[in-house]
Amino acid sequence: MFSDPNEIPLKIDFLLIDEFSMMAFSSAIEPLRLANRVRGKQIYEWELISIDGNTVTASNGTEIVVNKSIETAKNVKTVFLVSGVNVHLHENERVFSFLRKISRTGAIIGALCTGSYLLAKAGLLNEHRCTIHWENLGAFRESFPEIEVSADIYEFDKNRITCSGGTAGLDMMLFLIGKQLGEEIVSNISEQFIYDRIRGPNDPQRSDLNARVGLTHPKLLLAIGDMENNLEEPISQSELALRAGISSRQLERLFRRHLNMTPTRYYLNLRLKRANQLLEQTSMSILTVALACGFVSASHFSKCYKEYFELTPREQRKTYP
Repeated sequence: MFSDPNEIPLKIDFLLIDEFSMMAFSSAIEPLRLANRVRGKQIYEWELISIDGNTVTASNGTEIVVNKSIETAKNVKTVFLVSGVNVHLHENERVFSFLRKISRTGAIIGALCTGSYLLAKAGLLNEHRCTIHWENLGAFRESFPEIEVSADIYEFDKNRITCSGGTAGLDMMLFLIGKQLGEEIVSNISEQFIYDRIRGPNDPQRSDLNARVGLTHPKLLLAIGDMENNLEEPISQSELALRAGISSRQLERLFRRHLNMTPTRYYLNLRLKRANQLLEQTSMSILTVALACGFVSASHFSKCYKEYFELTPREQRKTYP
């Protein structure tokens, strides 16, 4: 998985993009530090890269001093691109050129959190399976329909490693360390982190639906799951009820009893929340956002959006950086 596993110490670079996720970065780098400590020698070493060699500010406001710029980065064999919020505002042709250049040398290129978006923009995820943070998943699929993207916590595909971010970087690095140094080392590292369950690559990012919505009624969960999976082409209430094995009237009663709203209103709210994400995370036109969220016209979308968020889509987009 890493470049030449017999090369000790094994060097890994992290390319930090403004507003990167500190949690994703820390979760990926700390296992390397602890692997060195557990083994009692330097197995891994790392350097931090920024576009211009200057400090980079994380999304939490912390400034990180780096070792070098993309121009002075030499002999890069394994690099992780780390980004975070507002990733579409940080597209940079210098970064894309750097990544394409090291790709041609056979480097392993990884991405943490929303870094997959930038890899896709650079054309480096074509014909690769990848993942991205669940909050950006819908926008990614709209922006790159030709790329296979999953909701798993991390993905390995040839010389690409993508990770959804958050604490998933810890699971990913422990997996890679285990492949190189063995499970006993990984067990020792996990104990040091007080981390009792290492998730595998195919574990889902999000909690089960019942935990997320705070409900246990199986018919209601079936209907909500169908809604979440069909935002672009909404399913009628009668079809939702049929799929859940109940009548439309029963479905209506369940939603009113447990959620204090109709199925139609709940479904509309889901679609509007997705629209909000697309407005924030992409440069898609308002009409395209409307169509991607199951609205037949921009005017109807704008009316519904303003009723829910108290701003029109155009006004909402202006509030983002």
